[in-house]
Amino acid sequence: MFAVLKTGGKQYKVAAGDVLKLEKLQGEAGDKIQFNEILMLGGDSVTVGTPVVEGAGVQAEILEQGKGPKLIHYVKRRRKHSSQRKKGHRQQITVVRITDILASGADKTGVMAALGGSVAGAAVAAAAAPKKPAKKAEAKKAAPKAEAPAAEVAAEKPGNLLTEARGGKADDLKKISGVGPKLEGILHENGVFHFDQVAAWTKAEIAYMDDQLSFKGRIERDEWLKQAAELMKG
Repeated sequence: MFAVLKTGGKQYKVAAGDVLKLEKLQGEAGDKIQFNEILMLGGDSVTVGTPVVEGAGVQAEILEQGKGPKLIHYVKRRRKHSSQRKKGHRQQITVVRITDILASGADKTGVMAALGGSVAGAAVAAAAAPKKPAKKAEAKKAAPKAEAPAAEVAAEKPGNLLTEARGGKADDLKKISGVGPKLEGILHENGVFHFDQVAAWTKAEIAYMDDQLSFKGRIERDEWLKQAAELMKG
């Protein structure tokens, strides 16, 4: 007999005696756990869940809590101001041995359900837990008012925009990291031709230009003002 179970966003076809390496689950070595999301049961006949098979379950024993092999994440940005970043990561895993496949009655065994060991998994488990009815005295208490979100900076059109470049010659705005030919053209259309214009923007003016460029946050994220000030010196 086999079963197809779901855990950690993945599906596994298992039979009694199989040993699996899964994304971290709650529990210690030697604990018995039960998977309740069973998508299919097979054997003499096949039962397909809609989406799960009601009453079915797969029981397992935790053999080990550990970490998987190291994974390398490497990013390189090819621009005039190139940058690269390298990170290593080892995924936490739980090794289990499948001990039993239940076609029915799994909801009455009392075995601990297999829950994710991450913060997100704990939050999902807490949300799924039945809520106790509130006491009358607590129900009468007024709910605390939610804090008002921080006010956004009001956009303001920069006061140093020009109709054309001074002396008929614009600065090469593409020297600013994050500005390509397309963005340079949009800046020109909005009256921005020189580094000193960019370096003098206020928070409100940055918010206005963000809307014009349709790249929310890029100006501050790529430090255009700082770059423009340095390019002015050069």
